[in-house]
Amino acid sequence: MRPTGKLHLGHYSGALESWVEQQNLLGPTGSSAYETCFLIADYHNLTTSLQTGEIYSHTLDMLIDWLAAGVDPEKSPVFRQSQVKEHAELFLIFSMLITSARLERNPTLKEQVRDLNMESLTYGHLGYPVLQSADILLYKANVVPVGEDQIPHVEITREIARKFNNQYPHPSHGEVFAEPAPKITKFSRLVGLDGKAKMSKSLGNTILLSDEPDEVLKKMRTAVTDTLKIRKNDPGHPEVCTVFSYHSKFSSPEQICSIEADCRAGILGCVDCKKACAANIALELAPLLEKRRYFEAHIDLVKNILFEGEKKARIIASQTMEEVRAAMRLGEISGGNQYGTVKC
Repeated sequence: MRPTGKLHLGHYSGALESWVEQQNLLGPTGSSAYETCFLIADYHNLTTSLQTGEIYSHTLDMLIDWLAAGVDPEKSPVFRQSQVKEHAELFLIFSMLITSARLERNPTLKEQVRDLNMESLTYGHLGYPVLQSADILLYKANVVPVGEDQIPHVEITREIARKFNNQYPHPSHGEVFAEPAPKITKFSRLVGLDGKAKMSKSLGNTILLSDEPDEVLKKMRTAVTDTLKIRKNDPGHPEVCTVFSYHSKFSSPEQICSIEADCRAGILGCVDCKKACAANIALELAPLLEKRRYFEAHIDLVKNILFEGEKKARIIASQTMEEVRAAMRLGEISGGNQYGTVKC
């Protein structure tokens, strides 16, 4: 995830819940079903903004939200992309294995250019999925939790893994990389308060995980509802209402049925509907807010979690790159079978 500061409900329902669920999932023997690691993609920030002055503070804000949502650094190392040099090294190698024409066909890229009103595209932004492939394959990932909009990126990763394996089989065990499979999150998209696009801070249509209950209610009052429901007693159409889509996520099944029926019958007005929805969202966020306050008061602990996670990540990344260099015969020592970097 890119470090853009405090996270919103879209991040929570589209990623964090799934991350924590998979982190804590147990296998048949009672041990963890997955080994998970979570990347703070600070290099990826540069694809849309060259401003770096606030990246560290934004990183800490985002990491606090991760921890508050249940990411456990004892189970899942968390680390910055820029602090593990092997990301850039593997990205360089992978960039030789894919054409610019293939990257230009990436539908996610086209959506970003449209949504951000970008007039020109940098080489780094075009190669965003290649760096993402390095992020994934550097840790030998075979499952990647993503929203539907990221599936094309995982497919590019699979293509690059196949190309590398075919081109450079490892001298002792054949394929260096597994082809990772996308694991679709249950709520990959949560529409923003404006009802026009998914939640995005750049569009100003979000509810933050750090918002207090009164702020949640204040923002919810601005949410777009059924435009055909002019008066309170008019029958509503929940299927087109932004607020009802939030109820579907944050309200109980009994509440959802009651709200839908009362809305269609013209019994429930939009103001009361928004109040109920805001209350349910605030209830969901309450334990996260409590944990967030703790980590904000212990910021040195947060910084140390990041430091320790980066140490773990470097060990894994270094081992992977040793395999990559061996397969490519980069740094091979003349006159011998040993592979590695020649030290002068």
